[in-house]
Amino acid sequence: MNKQDYKIHIIGAGISGLVAATVLEQHGYSPVVIEASDKVGGKVKTDINNGYQLDHGFQVLLTAYPAAQKYLDYKSLELQEFLPGASIFKNGKQEIIGDPLRDASLLFSTLFANIGTVADKLKILKLNTRLKNKTVEEIFSDKEQSTLSYLKELNFSTNMINDFFTPFFGGIFLENKLDTSSRMFEFVYKMFGEGSAALPKGGIKEIPKQLLKKLKNTTILYNTAVSSITDRKILLANGQELESEFIIIATEASSLIHNLKNQAIEWQHCDTLYFETESRAIKKPLIGLIPEPNAIINNIFYHTSLQTSVNDGKQLLSVTVVDNKGLSGEELKAQVQKELTELCGITSSTFIKHYSIPKSLPKLSELHYEISPSETRLTETIFLSGDVQLNGSLNAAMIAGEKAALGVLENLQGLFK
Repeated sequence: MNKQDYKIHIIGAGISGLVAATVLEQHGYSPVVIEASDKVGGKVKTDINNGYQLDHGFQVLLTAYPAAQKYLDYKSLELQEFLPGASIFKNGKQEIIGDPLRDASLLFSTLFANIGTVADKLKILKLNTRLKNKTVEEIFSDKEQSTLSYLKELNFSTNMINDFFTPFFGGIFLENKLDTSSRMFEFVYKMFGEGSAALPKGGIKEIPKQLLKKLKNTTILYNTAVSSITDRKILLANGQELESEFIIIATEASSLIHNLKNQAIEWQHCDTLYFETESRAIKKPLIGLIPEPNAIINNIFYHTSLQTSVNDGKQLLSVTVVDNKGLSGEELKAQVQKELTELCGITSSTFIKHYSIPKSLPKLSELHYEISPSETRLTETIFLSGDVQLNGSLNAAMIAGEKAALGVLENLQGLFK
C-alpha cells in the first residue's frame, strides 16, 4: 500500500491537530482532519466585528516557545510585540513596572513604582537570572507546588504577590488564587524573559491560518461532528461510519471513547468583553492589571496600541474576567463598565462583544513538557493529542500534535518491516 492510501484521521482542527497533520505530511502521508465547526483553530479564533479584530479571549503568542519557533513563520505573521511590563491601576493611579534590562524606557517607572518593595524588585532580578539558567527540562522535573506557595517560599511580600503576581499570572492561568503548578509559572516566566508576548497583525487566527496554508495533501471535513470512536472506526453524528487505519484525537477524548467517560477534563472558565473607546488610558502596548481583590476585572488591554490589519479608527479595549461572580449578560457588562470608570478612569466605553469561554484552559496537575510518541498511544490504532496531554499552552498543543503523529509513524514503520 502506498503511503497516501493509508487512512489516517485526525479529530479536531485546532493547533494540535494541524501540527499532527503537518508532521504526517512531512513523512509522505495524506491525513483527513475531521472538524466539527466551519473553520480551523479551535479556541484560537478571531472575528471581525464593528470594524475591529476580536480574538476569542485575550490570547498572546510567547515568541520564545520552542515549538512555535519550529512550526511558525514569525515574519509572515507580522508579529506585534507588547512591552515587557504591565500598567497596574492602584489607588486611582497607574503604576508601570517592567523589565528595564529589556526595555530601558521602563527603568524609572519601575524603580519608583509603588508596587512591592525594593527587596521585591531585587528578588525579581534574582528570579530572572535563576530561570534564565534553568532548562525547561529541569523546570518540569522539579518539585510541583502551587504558584502561590512557590512565591511565598521566595519571600516575595504580600503586596507584591497581590498587586502584581496575582493579577498578571491569574490572567494567564485564568484563576485568581495562583493554585496553578509552579512548573507552569516557571516555564511561562522563563518564556517571557527569553522572548516577547506578541500578536499577529491580523489577530490570533493568523496562527492556525498559517498552519493550514502550509498543508498541501491534507483533507479537512468541516461541519462534521464525531459521535464516538472505536479501533479503526469513527461514527459521525449524522450516522455515517468511517473506516480508519489510525486515529489521532486532537480534542477532548472522554466524550468520544466509552472507557474514558469517567476521565473528563476539568476546565477554567473566563469571560472577555470588548469595548470601543475614544482614547487610551494606557498609552503604551502594556497589559493593564487590576489588583483590587473585590473587582471582577482581572486585566485590560488596548489592542489598538499594536498595529492591526483591521481598525475602525477609535480604540479597541478588551477586558478579561476570570471570576464573574455569577454575573452574566447585561449585569456583567454593567459591572465591568462601572469598574472601568471607578478603577481605571475610563468614563466612556461602547460595548461591542462578550465572549463567554467555558473551556478556556484545562485544569491539570503533574504537568509535563514533553511526551514520547509511544505515550500518546491509547490503543494500537488510537492516539491522543492536544495540550491536555502536557500543560495548558500553545507550545504544549504543538508538541502533543507532533508526538501523536510520530506515534502513528512508529506504528506504520513496524508495518513496513
